[in-house]
Amino acid sequence: MNPDLVHSLNSLRVLSVDMISYAKSGHPGICLGAAPIIFSLFANHLKVNPQDPKWINRDRFVMSAGHGSALLYAMLFMSGYNVTIDDLVDFRKFGSITPGHPEYGVTPGIEVSTGPLGQGFANAVGMAMSEKYLASLIEEEVPKQKVLDYYVYCLCSDGDLMEGVAMEAASLAGHYGLSNLIVLYDSNQITLDGKMSSTSSEEILQKFISMGWEVDFVGDGNETREIDKAIERAKVNRKPTLIEIRTVIGRGSLHEGENLVHGKPLSKEDVANVRKKYNITTNPMEITENAVRFVRQSINNRMKEVYNSWKRYYAEVKKSYKTDSLDKVLDFLETGNDGLTFSSSNFKIQSDYNEELRESNSKMMNIVADRSKFFIGGSADLSSSCHTSLYKDVEFSKKYLKGRNIMFGVREHAMGSILNGMALSGLRCFASTFLVFSDYLKPAIRMSALMNLPVTYIFTHDSVRVGEDGPTHQPVEQLAALRTIPNLTVFRPADINEVIGCWDFIINNKKPVAIVLAKEEAHILDGTSGEKVKRGAYVVRKERERLDAVLISTGIDFTTTYLISEELRAKGIDTRLVSMPSVDLFLNESKEYQDSVIPPNTKVFTIEASATLPWYRFASKDCAIGINTFGRSGRKDDVLQYVGFDYESILNKIETRIRNN
Repeated sequence: MNPDLVHSLNSLRVLSVDMISYAKSGHPGICLGAAPIIFSLFANHLKVNPQDPKWINRDRFVMSAGHGSALLYAMLFMSGYNVTIDDLVDFRKFGSITPGHPEYGVTPGIEVSTGPLGQGFANAVGMAMSEKYLASLIEEEVPKQKVLDYYVYCLCSDGDLMEGVAMEAASLAGHYGLSNLIVLYDSNQITLDGKMSSTSSEEILQKFISMGWEVDFVGDGNETREIDKAIERAKVNRKPTLIEIRTVIGRGSLHEGENLVHGKPLSKEDVANVRKKYNITTNPMEITENAVRFVRQSINNRMKEVYNSWKRYYAEVKKSYKTDSLDKVLDFLETGNDGLTFSSSNFKIQSDYNEELRESNSKMMNIVADRSKFFIGGSADLSSSCHTSLYKDVEFSKKYLKGRNIMFGVREHAMGSILNGMALSGLRCFASTFLVFSDYLKPAIRMSALMNLPVTYIFTHDSVRVGEDGPTHQPVEQLAALRTIPNLTVFRPADINEVIGCWDFIINNKKPVAIVLAKEEAHILDGTSGEKVKRGAYVVRKERERLDAVLISTGIDFTTTYLISEELRAKGIDTRLVSMPSVDLFLNESKEYQDSVIPPNTKVFTIEASATLPWYRFASKDCAIGINTFGRSGRKDDVLQYVGFDYESILNKIETRIRNN
């Protein structure tokens, strides 16, 4: 090897180990073993400009093995991104730009938050799909376009490929023929608890071949030339490529090849041993100018003309191809402007309107789709049940990359993680399945919320009212679980007015949202308001003379509560009726507004067909009416009676507790 290359590579290894020693926590094994992989990629292949880290045609790199963050931060510094030695010294410190695992929006050059294994792999699939989709839109106007022709690279570990989400996503990537996806598999055959052979005996390469991938193998992960050759081969493949690169975890340490070097800093003795092994004589957290210069010059020599040539080409495209459609795509790429506008005040619904809420939702999302090509998504094999197809569009496929209906198959977890990757490319995305199956994609929802990505999760069949399908398909605790996720806005609308209000919020706030819908018909209710949904809760009908109790309800249950309030009024019990489509939005309102909706020192009932525990922040003692047991298979009315949530049971509970007050 070139002596300058060797010195630069070894400096990367030692610098990342120093970071972990300074932080007194981290994962040195991957830093020593996988350094040649990331070094080769950045120095010789990755199409990037560290001075323009948001360049629209840059290659994307995803560190799915997020525990290797020290290695990545050190590589970003050496490559010339706006990451300093001081930032590396602050690795894992509170408030630094070098957190324990990579975080989107915190560190220049980081494309996605990673850490939970398998998520980054699936995010990379979503990024690759986005490139294919957006490039196909440009191709309509610019034949053989090169505005977008980037690759998505992903560094993954043995652990990533043991996670089900990665395998779900890999299956889809092969099916869709994502030739722009190149996965570098750091195959050291070690996990935190020991050898891979203790838990796995599968043939990974054969497994990927069966899923429609090209595969390659590098037997010595320290040979940068062999890594380079494998990456070059992958670039011309017509399928996604997995390159297995055999490495030695903790290479050069006293515990090389052992799980002991995976998840804790090396001892002082071992750090000294590593420095000697790799002939690095600088002080801790220092690096020679030659080591940094070698990487930066390698990138600059390779990329300067590529970047400038692309800019000239892009300027010529903008000048020569003046169409409204292309202008919208290029404006989207430059500014993120998706062209979407939506206002609930523009909708006037007739007073006798009556339809299934999932159908009301379908109409709204199709209105959105008509207004922008940058609204895209799909379902985990339930679009016909959730009513979430975009009617004027076709399926996304290997042969038709412009399709906006993505058929994810029965792969809920990958669906959420892939859409996160697509949202990271600027697209407005939606996913759909039954509410009970939100459990399957909750880790992806959490990452949407953590990165504040505009992914809309549409959940239908939202209570035990699904009846005959039985308790396996009857959600009880799922609403409560979703509402505990920070930065996720959860809606459960009562009628079409509130569905419209939900989409008003979704389009005008680029945030992660879950919208939870009944499959049953809902009559439009007097007093509901799309415009008031953004406040989370509002008074639908005030008390006439005195306030005996406040009734708070959501979703299809609000219709039942509405009717009960009328019967109570006929019996001389005066109640205030409050719709609360979004608990979190209401809690974000001022105390003054909250008190105007739910007056202090008032008896408050909550009525929702889900777990009652979260409702006690509003409900008076013993006044949270819901479902805290699993349902049964049977007719809807029989199931509601079994769980004590039928009309008569709810009415009796409210009346008894008011009269006995």
